[in-house]
Amino acid sequence: MFASIAILLWVGHLLADYPGQTDHQAVHKAEKSARGWRANLAHAATHVLLCGALLTIGSAVLGWHLPLLPAAVAVLWIGATHSLIDRRWPVRWWMEHTGQREFLQHGGAAYVDQAAHIAVLVAAALFLAA
Repeated sequence: MFASIAILLWVGHLLADYPGQTDHQAVHKAEKSARGWRANLAHAATHVLLCGALLTIGSAVLGWHLPLLPAAVAVLWIGATHSLIDRRWPVRWWMEHTGQREFLQHGGAAYVDQAAHIAVLVAAALFLAA
């Protein structure tokens, strides 16, 4: 069950991060402004909706009986952490304090960003499969 949940959450993440993210959200989601927060929260909401929808479909198709409260907690965790990671400063801080400054200067932030998101998805899948 863990693997199926993890794959569904990963697909939801990919759909929300790429075809589901508007150009406006991508450009403004890290800004320190009301516009930045609106773009960021709209993008995070897309993650919540798509991951929630895929878990619902997975439950129906695969016959899972995921309890509603833990599933809601997992999906909200994904949305909240996605919002924080996408503010960009946590990734930049991590890279500057773990010996990755050169990698940061050469485009590595996008990879560290995605690794952080995947770690969150795996944690959510483990939580739901337990």
